[in-house]
Amino acid sequence: MLIQLTYASRSAGILGPGDVKDILQSSARNNQSAGITGALCLSNGIFLQQLEGDRTAVNALYHRILQDTRHKDPAILDFSEIVSRQFGGWSMGLIAATQESRALFLKYSTSADFDPYKMSPATLRAFFSDVLNNVRWLG
Repeated sequence: MLIQLTYASRSAGILGPGDVKDILQSSARNNQSAGITGALCLSNGIFLQQLEGDRTAVNALYHRILQDTRHKDPAILDFSEIVSRQFGGWSMGLIAATQESRALFLKYSTSADFDPYKMSPATLRAFFSDVLNNVRWLG
């Protein structure tokens, strides 16, 4: 069964550009071998990630993320069975809070600060769909 899981977590510490690059590279490498695709957003110290793939593989990855000391306050925000992948061409794409993407983050946010913990599942799906079509990917 193909599923999509969206979760958020807060960074347990300050992440520098090298840390983010390491996360992206290891995610891309590991996800490709597990058949997982998706996107990772990082804004205001909050990770927002949408994962797609086989239910067992995505579940295993999420449990590894829960054990990662770089994350705190993890929460599953959306989980659903899907017919096809949105991010089929990406083992993991990164959307950072660049000047270019800030307007898109604000479009779906309930406040001036991006807070996915307050977003509904429908809003999260619309956000990632918009991101896919309108944001320059890093990585």
